[in-house]
Amino acid sequence: MSDSTVTVTEAADPAPVPVGPFEPFGPVGPVERTPAPTGRRLLRATGATVAAALVGVVIGVGVIETRYDDPAPASAAAAPTAAAPAPTATPTPFGAKANGNHFGSLRDLLLPVPAGYALGPDDGGYGNDVELSADQLSAEMDSDLQQIPKEKRDKLRQYWEGLHVKATGVRTYKTGTDDLVIGLRLRQFNQQEVQKANEYTAVFTGDTGLFRIGPGIPGHPEAHCYLMPAPPSAPIDYLECSAAEGDLLVIMSAEGAAPLPKDKIVTLFSQQLDRLASPGASA
Repeated sequence: MSDSTVTVTEAADPAPVPVGPFEPFGPVGPVERTPAPTGRRLLRATGATVAAALVGVVIGVGVIETRYDDPAPASAAAAPTAAAPAPTATPTPFGAKANGNHFGSLRDLLLPVPAGYALGPDDGGYGNDVELSADQLSAEMDSDLQQIPKEKRDKLRQYWEGLHVKATGVRTYKTGTDDLVIGLRLRQFNQQEVQKANEYTAVFTGDTGLFRIGPGIPGHPEAHCYLMPAPPSAPIDYLECSAAEGDLLVIMSAEGAAPLPKDKIVTLFSQQLDRLASPGASA
């Protein structure tokens, strides 16, 4: 992920003002990369820290699967026919409500590892396939907030509580040739704040001139992608995409040998967004 920090103004109605592509789960920066077997350093793994969110409206949507047993054969004495069993309902383990809120494990909502990929390297200290609860994220934030003055700390804590954080899901992927690593993160929090975060990132990465414009995501106008600044001769390139899907902020990072295979990256991000589409996200 790209670097970002959160500052607090001294205005009458203070609000955190992110600097850099907005990361609502705190200042996130590159960590030390682990070299792939080829010797390339591929993933800018990131850690989640200060300020962010996941709203906890976990509303289930059931899919009814109706099954009936074969009717019992009629006897010669015309015995009474057994009543068919009542239909049974099998709840979906995860999905999306019509209002855009998602339910179920974020690990289920994350895109399964597609054919041609394997789980990638660890994303910071969180591993390569994990869900972090609101309590875990809050405890980590509190630890990081000890480094700043108390008055700013209290304002950031107030901001965090207003986001209604629920969880973060993380999964990384790598190609079989180890020349591309992709990280996906699902941040679940208040829908209005998710939308603001995505809009802010689009404006910041599009209007400052600091980033190169990335590919579009067909069928998902709310998604946007951008590439990090890099000289034309750089051997490694880095691309990031962001999208808002209801109460989920979806962030994808991709790093690999230049030029990046943008078609593969777009396809994978599209598959992730399609999986989250509401209503009725499913396996």
